[in-house]
Amino acid sequence: MARGISPLDVEAAALECGVIPTRYARNIGTIGIEGQLRLLRSCIGVCGLGGLGGFIVASLARFGFGRLILVDGDTFAEDNLNRQDLCFESDLGRPKVRVAEERVAAMNSALDVRTCHLFVDADDIPEIFSGADVVIDALDTVSSRLALEEGCARLGIPMVHGAIAGDSGQVMTIFPGDPGLRAIYASGEDKGVETILGNPPTTPALIASLQVMEAVKILCGGEPLRHGFLLVDTSTNLYQFIPLK
Repeated sequence: MARGISPLDVEAAALECGVIPTRYARNIGTIGIEGQLRLLRSCIGVCGLGGLGGFIVASLARFGFGRLILVDGDTFAEDNLNRQDLCFESDLGRPKVRVAEERVAAMNSALDVRTCHLFVDADDIPEIFSGADVVIDALDTVSSRLALEEGCARLGIPMVHGAIAGDSGQVMTIFPGDPGLRAIYASGEDKGVETILGNPPTTPALIASLQVMEAVKILCGGEPLRHGFLLVDTSTNLYQFIPLK
């Protein structure tokens, strides 16, 4: 039986003809029609759907990244309500991946979304994120971040790292062969100061936006934050790039 053309393919075909879907009209001045086409044709993985991940997923959906792979083994809890964009009171106890899938469908129903309700390890990652162009790290432990970095290196794709603690956060893009997370997390502690400082809602919103823009730069042309990381302190408006060797 013949299959109909998908809404995603319809939007791509329209852009190829110079017809801009209204939902993307406000993107075009920044990334152009060719940039929007690249986003629609891309596949982005997001690992972790909490404080960072929720804002990341919402921005990816509104930007029009065509295919999303969303991974998290957790459920929403009451202490997520202060900062996790996907979490409403009615979602408490529900798997984060199910809620994320519903939110994306409500924001941009043309997108192709695949979810995995599990906590990944290094062995899972190459299979789960096979076909992804970029994977965004929204995890909250050092060990899981290192496993994700290893898996992305095995796939030969870039990973966009982000981490938050209190009013501060950091972002870096790691291509295979680049200086990576071990240069930052040399202490080996699995959780850091975020367990003490907590996470107000403003910090993940900002860091997530920077991470999404890293994915845009990778796909549309630009200069990602490589060979070092951007340190941000929202309380002092500090933005400092720290190189790694």
